[in-house]
Amino acid sequence: MTKNSLKELYVGELKDLFSAENQLTKALPKMAKAASSDELRQGFEEHLEQTRGHVDRLQQIFGMLGEKGTGKKCLGMEGLVKEGAEIIGEDFEDAMMDAALISAAQRVEHYEIAGYGTVIAYAELLGESEQASLLRETLQEEKETDEKLTGLAKENQRRSAAGGFGGRGRGTTEGRTEDA
Repeated sequence: MTKNSLKELYVGELKDLFSAENQLTKALPKMAKAASSDELRQGFEEHLEQTRGHVDRLQQIFGMLGEKGTGKKCLGMEGLVKEGAEIIGEDFEDAMMDAALISAAQRVEHYEIAGYGTVIAYAELLGESEQASLLRETLQEEKETDEKLTGLAKENQRRSAAGGFGGRGRGTTEGRTEDA
């Protein structure tokens, strides 16, 4: 059957996001456990709670549409989650592990930001202003998480420059150079 209605496309994209968010509820605890920084660990734990809220909002939208969120697997998120799992399996020193986890998490956030931006546009075109408003809440939270990750990345870089990534520093401090 050929899909040619905006509503069908919208529902399909919502299902994709629903799958993505559910995959994240399983991946975020693993990322939190792998983080060495308390701030990063806490950030992952906080985002897990937010992600559960994103799932709830999507379920609310499916209810408004008379649809179910199941039936579609987000292959993009599946790939991003697999990349994150590979990072966790690497033998990185603490600061390097945190840097790699932040990188993986930001790719996830950017993927979600793109997806939510798209479904908001579809909701608006379909005249679904209440749904667009719910989706905007999630989009804003995703953007805030991305900004927090950027801040954590900068802090991780500062700490690493002071002591070097993995304690084998290349950084300099007031008049002396630290070499491995």
